[in-house]
This record gives sequence, C-alpha cells and structure tokens, in this order.
Amino acid sequence: MARTGGIAGPARAPDSLSREEFDILVIGGGATGAAVAWDAALRGYKVALIEKGDFAQATSGASSKLIHGGLRYLANLEFGLVREALRERRIWRHATPHLVTALPFLVPASGQIDKLTLRLGLWLYDLLSLTAPRLPFAASHLPRHKALSRTDSGAAEPVLDGVATCGALRYYDCQMHMPERLAWEMLRGASDAGATILNYAELAAFRRNGRQITGAEFLDRLGGRRHTASARCIVNAAGPWADRLIELAQPGTDTQKPLSATPRLRYSKGIHLITRPLSRHHAIAVLNRGAHFFVLPWRGHSLLATTDTPFTGDPDDVRVEEADIALLLDTVNTGLPAARLTRDDVLFGYAGLRPLVADPANPAVDTYGASRGSEILDHGAEGGPAGLISAIGGKWTTSRSLAEKVVNLVGLQLDDAPRPCLTAQSLLPGGMPPAQTSSEPVSLPDDTQMFLWQCYGYQIDRLLALIAEMPALAAPLAPDRPEIGAQIVYAARSEMAFTLADAVFRRTGLCTLGDPGTAALRRAAELMGAELGWDEDTRAAQIRDVEERLAPFRRTA
Repeated sequence: MARTGGIAGPARAPDSLSREEFDILVIGGGATGAAVAWDAALRGYKVALIEKGDFAQATSGASSKLIHGGLRYLANLEFGLVREALRERRIWRHATPHLVTALPFLVPASGQIDKLTLRLGLWLYDLLSLTAPRLPFAASHLPRHKALSRTDSGAAEPVLDGVATCGALRYYDCQMHMPERLAWEMLRGASDAGATILNYAELAAFRRNGRQITGAEFLDRLGGRRHTASARCIVNAAGPWADRLIELAQPGTDTQKPLSATPRLRYSKGIHLITRPLSRHHAIAVLNRGAHFFVLPWRGHSLLATTDTPFTGDPDDVRVEEADIALLLDTVNTGLPAARLTRDDVLFGYAGLRPLVADPANPAVDTYGASRGSEILDHGAEGGPAGLISAIGGKWTTSRSLAEKVVNLVGLQLDDAPRPCLTAQSLLPGGMPPAQTSSEPVSLPDDTQMFLWQCYGYQIDRLLALIAEMPALAAPLAPDRPEIGAQIVYAARSEMAFTLADAVFRRTGLCTLGDPGTAALRRAAELMGAELGWDEDTRAAQIRDVEERLAPFRRTA
C-alpha cells in the first residue's frame, strides 16, 4: 500500500501497534472514537485507534449533518442535554468554522395554540443557549428566534404555502458540511498529537491477564494478517456494535459477574434522501409528532431527514429500502403538500442506526421518544473485566463532551487524577491558520475555491500545492460537480483512503449527490489507482462497488 511521494499524512502501519504498549486503545472510528482519540492524544496519553471499516463509515456518516441543541428534546424535559448541546454547538463553531456553519430554520405554525407552544419552546431554547457555561474564546451567540407572519413565511419559503397558516418561527442551529470530514479532522488532530490510527482493522479478540484486559487482537482487512495491540485501558466506542464488543469481553470463568444480563442498546433506523431543492435559504422543521421531519438545504439540493423506526437486525445489514423511501416521501408530502415529491426526485439516499441507551424501567418507549443521551460504563467497577470502558449512545453534537468524560474516567484509572482536557479550546487542523500561505499562486473558479474551503479550511493550501505541482488536477471530475482531481490524489496520499468508496463518499463527497457519471468514476479510479498501485481489474472492481451503491438511485430512461 505504498504511496508515491507527495504530502505527508498519517501512515498506515499495523505492525507498529505490536511493538509498543499504549495507554489507551480506542475501538471505533466514528464521532465518539475520533473525539476520544483526539482528546486523549492532546492530554499526552499514548493512543491507538482501530476501526473495522473506514472512518465514519456507519452511523457517524449517516447523520442529518446537524450540530444542534435538540429543540425537540425539550418535550422530554431533557434540559441538561439541551444545555450541554448548545454549549457544544459553540465549541464546534470555534474549532472548525469551515465545516460547522449557522443554519436558519423555519417552523410553520398551523394555529395560534401551536404558535404559542412553539414560541414558549424557542424562548426556553434561547434562554438555555444564553445560560450555557461561558467559553474562553469569543464565540458569538446565534440570533434569537423571531416570529414571521403568514405572508412573510410564504415569501421566505414558498414551500410553506398552505402550511404556515399562522406564520412561522425562525430560529438558528448549525450544519456540518460533511460529518465524515469532521471525524477525519479529529483523527488527523489526534495523529498530529502522536496517536496511531488504523482503518480496516477489525477486532478479533481481547487479550487478558486474569481479570485485567491487557489489549486486543485484530485482523488487518487490507493485508490479511492478524496483529496484537497492548494497552492499559480499552475504550469501546463501536457505536451500534458496542454490545457485540461487550459480549466479546464477557469473562471466561464463573468467578466473575457477567457484564450485562440484557442488551444495553436499542437501535433506531434513520434514512435520509437527497432531492431537488425544496427551499431557498432556510431549513424547514415540521415538528408534529405524527410527521416530524426536516427539509435541509445542502449543496444546492434538499436533504430530507429522517425516519425513526426500530431495528432489530444485524447492524452490518442496514440499507435504504424502497419502503423507507416511500414512507419518507409520503411524510414530507403530507406535511408540505407544495413539495409534490415523487420517486424520480430522489437522487441519493443513505441509512444509519442510532444506538440508543436502553431504559430498563421503560422498555416499551418507542425509539422516537427515547433519550438521545449517552452512558459511560466502567466494566471493572461492575464486576467484569478491568480496563474496559464503553461509551454508548449520544449524538454528534455532544461527542466531544462525551469524550471528555470518558478520558476523565480513564485518567482516574491511569494517573489517579485526570489530566486537563484541551479540546474545548483547541482548533482542529482545518481551523488553524498556517504560519505562511502557499507561495504558488493557483487560479481556481470562485465556487471551486469556496467548496474546497468548506471541505478543508486552512488545509486548502495542501490542495493548492498539489495543483501547483500538477495543474491538470484542478479539472473537475464531473461537469456539474465541484470536486476536482486533486482531492482524490490528496485522499489517497494524505487521508488514509484505500478504496474508491472511501474517496468518493467520505473524503470528497463526489457521490453524495448521486451518480456523477461513468466518466467521473473512471477518472477518480485512475487517479487513485496510480497512487495505490491498482491494476486494471482492481480499478474495475472498485468502480463496480461504488456503482452498486448508486444503482438504486439511478434514473431510468
């Protein structure tokens, strides 16, 4: 898997994990695992992270792309969770201003009582934002909510015609340009601080010495070999697979108590659809319990979010089904009749599982009403193996604060006192202004430069350096998409992309608006194959894998 020179990035070296002992081994490369690795590495711990697929490939990449306080959680009286999320929203805006930006929402009101209820909820939302703990950097608050008349609501967003009979309420939250890139920035920040990160490394077994878990054995899915990693503490951040890791760690003798008599997690399946644009500048939030959904503006299209259905199958088998698509389209068309969406309007879709903490006292609660809070389990304190901590549940917005709590607990076990957390004041790599800008002037269209800034922030200089070296890489990969060849080369050289799917779905977003065309996929595979040494058969296989994922959303003549 050697690369051809170029810009430095984290090296993928499975053998290196066997040569040293780590303070912390993180299992899972989604939002929680990436945040734990970043936090722990900044505190000076020796950290390794393994992920069985690509980073942010599952739940963390299948989100609604929102960093939000959780307005609807107020209905569950989860004031602490909302206040925490609102504080974290400000931290993300500071740490990564290119990836997390303000987004105005309109919530239509169908009656005066509905409008009054919404105003009371948004007044409380604003109040909780203002009372969030003060932060040491100058992060401005988002604007307070405002009531719009029926006329003004319809003028702002015509899709609200016939729905906002008593006007609408405008409030603000934040949107991630690409959650996969936000996860990558945390991992890159962890790597820059000394962490070893490894994708396509699947946990096979835990190693133990009596009651103490001392490390793990994992399969390198790219090289085909089995390796070991020794660590003083293991953090289970496997998202929907967390219960499986807990079962794998079950003691082998009857002298220890089992870790859990019942599953810790419940799964909620959520699908998202990309369609033609339905709104101009606002996100639309319809918050009726029977028709809760969002219409989010994203990359010149609309992102429909989301279904919320219980899931009891294998987390590896989550897919967007035609029944899911029909359900979400029907929900949106019912709530916004002016949308008039059809199946042909769907350009792309993706599915993910929300790992929700099960409530033993209320097992019958539906997944919609279940808490989006998190839980941290110290299995040694429960009578199970020492040295294993599980972080389950939670959401993107609070992943950093969850990681802070996890690393604090790890610190108590490793040092008797946690080292200070630095992530609340730190910038991620794309948010750090460079000491000097690129000395090679590169001319790109304004929309291309803006898109690259949204993806890379100040790391854009690395892309410009590639283009200065090879000007042909400035060419778009598809006529109607902003992605350029330099992004594919950079993903392979610097961002641990090892499959075409890694590059076009999770590093560049080339395929996240649907099929970019055969020519674009061939060009991307050609560029990536040149970096990774693919032969013609491998390139063809990589293209087929991507085309299979795009196939359900291709329009037929």
